[in-house]
Amino acid sequence: MREIFAGMPWWVKWVAVPVIALVLFGGLIASVIGFVIGLLFKVLLFVALVGGLIFVVRKFMSSSSSRSDW
Repeated sequence: MREIFAGMPWWVKWVAVPVIALVLFGGLIASVIGFVIGLLFKVLLFVALVGGLIFVVRKFMSSSSSRSDW
């Protein structure tokens, strides 16, 4: 394989081959990237919701304990 590419011009190695690969595998690459971005978004949303729940529970618990002091 290396010998085949050795005789080719630079633009074949650095332009034509990546373009062909993107055309052939572009849909697969886009779906994998979309899946990863969607997964990261869901993980961040989960972390934000759990953090908000913990904040609300702590706020509620601290306000209910201060009422019992009266």
